[in-house]
Amino acid sequence: MEAFPVVDLSQINGEKREATMEKINDACENWGFFELVNHGISHELMDTVEKLTKEHYKKCMEQRFKEMVASKGLEAVQSEIHDLDWESTFFLRHLPVSNISQIPDLDEDYRKVMKEFAVELEKLAEQLLDLLCENLGLEKGYLKKAFYGSKGPNFGTKVSNYPPCPKPDLIKGLRAHTDAGGIILLFQDDKVSGLQLLKDGQWIDVPPMHHSIVINLGDQLEVITNGKYKSVMHRVIAQPDGTRLSIASFYNPGDDAFICPAPALLEKETEKISAYPKFVFDDYMKLYSGLKFQAKEPRFEAMKAMESTVNLDPVATV
Repeated sequence: MEAFPVVDLSQINGEKREATMEKINDACENWGFFELVNHGISHELMDTVEKLTKEHYKKCMEQRFKEMVASKGLEAVQSEIHDLDWESTFFLRHLPVSNISQIPDLDEDYRKVMKEFAVELEKLAEQLLDLLCENLGLEKGYLKKAFYGSKGPNFGTKVSNYPPCPKPDLIKGLRAHTDAGGIILLFQDDKVSGLQLLKDGQWIDVPPMHHSIVINLGDQLEVITNGKYKSVMHRVIAQPDGTRLSIASFYNPGDDAFICPAPALLEKETEKISAYPKFVFDDYMKLYSGLKFQAKEPRFEAMKAMESTVNLDPVATV
């Protein structure tokens, strides 16, 4: 089995730039995932985020999770559970408007650190989108512009803890799915594993690495690249021991962003035919919300069917 792709971003400006860009391109084409080291986000900041997130879970969320488990009788299940996940989560929105100040139970230090972390992740996401543009032969800034819509991108963070599970063979930490949006940046636990992706019909572990950021591509990048890059099914396996931390930040198109295969990429293809639909991102999200844990292909087909009945006019971008 090939080694999981690990990219040293510090080599992007040196003599190893070409090899690094090729590694990113190969990962986007063949894995839909890669792991970034030396990404420019301070290890001290990451350590603080991890420490405060774990403290917040212990203080505010652990008991609630135990009560939910007890109320649903999950510790005694005898058959596989298909309609819920063994995870404790909350969501932070950063763009277009932050809601961090409105989230209850967050200490001020924690709010401040998560805002700081989000700024760094936003910069990293936009840097990566431009590297993808370069690899694809698109003009610099094309993907950011494609995501922009009229109010800028949607950017938010899902903070998850996956506590020890007494029935990991019957309950998933998170059921298999592809991500609906753009580019996802994950700061995951470096000791407790669980994240897996589907490659060539096999589930492969995404290795925990200290201070790394795991990158994966969402459905929108598959559409914009007309299938050159792929979003990939992934899941979280619940573990019998240890609580796994996961802080996943989603850099997604704005609600009214018009998504379609990039014309410059279609021009390069012999048939010059789009294999993917054109749609407004929010319409895709409405469909996705009910079909998240199903294959992506029927979602694309449903959007194509909508496209044939609705006249889509692209919104202005900046």
